[in-house]
Amino acid sequence: MSVAGPHPSWDLVADWEQLTAYPFMVQALEAGAIVAVMAGAIGWFMVLRRQTFAGHTLAMISFPGAAAATLAAIPIAFGYFGACGLGALALAAVGREGSGGRAGESAAIGTVQAFALGLGFLFVGLYGGQLAGLEALLFGTFLGITEGQVVTLLCIAVITLLVLAALARPLFYASVDGAVARAGGVPTRFLGVAFLLLLGMAVAATSEIVGALLVFALLVTPAATAQLITARPVRGLLLSVVFAFAVTWLGLGIAYFSPYPVGFWVTSLSFGLYVLTRLCPLSPRGRQRTEAPPAVA
Repeated sequence: MSVAGPHPSWDLVADWEQLTAYPFMVQALEAGAIVAVMAGAIGWFMVLRRQTFAGHTLAMISFPGAAAATLAAIPIAFGYFGACGLGALALAAVGREGSGGRAGESAAIGTVQAFALGLGFLFVGLYGGQLAGLEALLFGTFLGITEGQVVTLLCIAVITLLVLAALARPLFYASVDGAVARAGGVPTRFLGVAFLLLLGMAVAATSEIVGALLVFALLVTPAATAQLITARPVRGLLLSVVFAFAVTWLGLGIAYFSPYPVGFWVTSLSFGLYVLTRLCPLSPRGRQRTEAPPAVA
């Protein structure tokens, strides 16, 4: 006789008790909250700096890192963070100060991304043709998150956010107008490298929850949604964190009661929130679409 799995009800208290009945789920919620705060904050700067392609490339780089860690029989977290850290340095080396300008930078970043994907599938092949947990590496899972991983994520998040806070003012200045910031003596090159390293840490942490292919769900969509609502830096940053936290916990909760992966739910909720905000007349861009054009005399 089959045993019925967990199922939701209209009793939110009972649902919460079901959700937190097992330690692995409590740890998943804790890890998700930590990752959401870090991804929401760093993602807001990433969108502001128009470095979403670099963030996507770092997400692709996290895949071969995790596959290599599995092949070497070491904790996957080492693969995620090691690969993303090295990837951030590689992207910094092909940054905007290099030859070719923005187009040359995009081509170089795309080349790094293609090479990283090739390495990832090589490591999968070397593992024996089928890497156990490959779907989890690509699309995320909340199963198996340990208390030690939660503590590690917390330490990394605290350090990352403290560094981000220390760099926030000059980084914002350099992100809004890099030429004027350089003329004013702001070390834009150093800030660019430092931010890529912070972004790499955020990507590595996020990949452990939503997988390498769905990092954008937490890094881009909440930040892009917040910037649709307000152009004020502090308010937008806080909204980005709140949105990332909300979709992460909702996604984890729904995934617990359904057979589908957490990455699917987090991505769907993020996308739905973005579309709703985009169409909502309360947002600045929504008002621009709903306002009638001025009459022509």
